[in-house]
Amino acid sequence: MGSASVTAGPFLTGISLSIVVFLGLIMLAGIVVNNAIVFVDYINHLRATGIEKVDAIVQAVSIHLRPILMTTATTVLGLLPMALGLGEGAEIRTPMAITVVAGLISATLLTRIIIPTVYSDLDRKE
Repeated sequence: MGSASVTAGPFLTGISLSIVVFLGLIMLAGIVVNNAIVFVDYINHLRATGIEKVDAIVQAVSIHLRPILMTTATTVLGLLPMALGLGEGAEIRTPMAITVVAGLISATLLTRIIIPTVYSDLDRKE
């Protein structure tokens, strides 16, 4: 999930780890795992139609790139005011938003590489 960038976001902004940061990590994990499940399910669907493994992976990456980028963009843009600390009580919400934004950006980039690679290596069905 890109744990280096998840911890780098709060570290670079001077935010210490807290319960709110860990709530952000839980939220981030849910988003990333959901994206991975949908992606792998689509690869399996393509393979069930008779497409070869590598072709199914390439096709799934190209087709699912847009929805994943849209989900990431809407989440990041939605959390941007919170991450900037706008409004009352922002000091409580800002650490969570920074954690989710930093983690989601890195996880989106990494899952486009890691999930297809792991799927290709672990799936032995030809």
